[in-house]
Amino acid sequence: MRLTGISTGNAIEATLGAAWGEDPRYFQTIHRPFGTRVKNIVDLTFRAYRPDGERHLAYARYTATFGNNFISNNWRAQSEADWQHALVRTAEGFGARALSNTFREFMPQVMRKIRHKPDPYPSDVQRP
Repeated sequence: MRLTGISTGNAIEATLGAAWGEDPRYFQTIHRPFGTRVKNIVDLTFRAYRPDGERHLAYARYTATFGNNFISNNWRAQSEADWQHALVRTAEGFGARALSNTFREFMPQVMRKIRHKPDPYPSDVQRP
């Protein structure tokens, strides 16, 4: 049941995002203070880059997340097919996006430490 909602939401976000010029990808903030990294996680949960290079509200994401949860009421059991459950699923969708961003931000660093691998971009070296 969840897979159908997620795939519908992804299709809506990709279509509208392409039409409106939104970039839905998450961009890490390597070698920044912890607080800055957390702010980036939250910020890119609700905003996206546009062609001007600036972050703007991610309208395609909002439309997709709200839309897929209300559309999915059509194939859900009657006990879950109401606006209250759709709003809860919408909040869960944004929470899942924030969790995904958290993993993308911190897991590469955690895995390097676990595997005892060196940092490919030490903080004292300029990035390409």
